[in-house]
Amino acid sequence: MMNRTQLRRKLKKITCITSLLAACSGSDVFAREGVGVGLIVGEPTGVSMKYWLDKSTAIDAALAVSLSDNNPFQFHADYLVHSKKSITPSELKGRFPWYYGIGGRIKNNHETTVGVRIPVGITYLFADTPIDLFAEIAPVLDVAPTVRLGLNGAAGIRFYLP
Repeated sequence: MMNRTQLRRKLKKITCITSLLAACSGSDVFAREGVGVGLIVGEPTGVSMKYWLDKSTAIDAALAVSLSDNNPFQFHADYLVHSKKSITPSELKGRFPWYYGIGGRIKNNHETTVGVRIPVGITYLFADTPIDLFAEIAPVLDVAPTVRLGLNGAAGIRFYLP
């Protein structure tokens, strides 16, 4: 099993490779097309991915670790619905849609925990750059092996690959 330092090194390598690929692509992909890969920081912390299904819905997922819970591995995936109306300050070219969704997570430390997530967040979609920024909170109801209520909260950045 990897220790915390080894896991951080692997996450840094993945993030650097993803950044390099996005920078070298030379693409003018708007942040709502393609697959986004980046970093999520908070609870949990790890690698984040997002795939847009259409102009307002997406699937996101993360492979991460919990920094507050003895470093267990967590995988989560959510179906997200983005608001059609967005908060857009006049100085910015991009958009700020809020979103909500439902998904699940699997967490593993000494035993496997399965839960339901209900994320709510906001994202900034850059108009001219294949990047998005996001922040979210997600109440989590673990249902197995025991029932327990928790909360995830994180922010992140993703680079979109063509």
